[in-house]
Amino acid sequence: MLTITWTEDLTGLDWDDLAEVYRLAPLGERDPHKLEQTFSNSMFKCFVLDDGRVVGAGRVLADGADCAYLCDIALLPSHQGRGLGGEIIRRLVDMSKFHDKIILYAAPGKEPLYEKFGFRPMATAMAIFEDPAKAYSDGYLTRV
Repeated sequence: MLTITWTEDLTGLDWDDLAEVYRLAPLGERDPHKLEQTFSNSMFKCFVLDDGRVVGAGRVLADGADCAYLCDIALLPSHQGRGLGGEIIRRLVDMSKFHDKIILYAAPGKEPLYEKFGFRPMATAMAIFEDPAKAYSDGYLTRV
């Protein structure tokens, strides 16, 4: 039985638990200190807790008017398929709704999930990755 609570509060959050969520999701290895920095610097964030333990999260980088960028949305596999991931997205989109545009980039193959929330593919989205060859092999870039 799940004992789910939601929070936007960073106080007392276990960043090692959050890093484990990303590892198991699987969205790669994340440094707990870097996670604390990125979530602290994000305008909006939400965390899913099960019996007080972090099992999911997401955040939004935003400027308060023009652009909001949803990122780092992750949920433990054990908690997927229960509507919690969708609720993370709904909460973040709702927090961002006063922006002119809300963007994200999805893990390859997850685009249909985000389309359910109104996101549409962009024709001109581009990125600079620290490791472009890896981003290409992981399916995030169409060419190096």
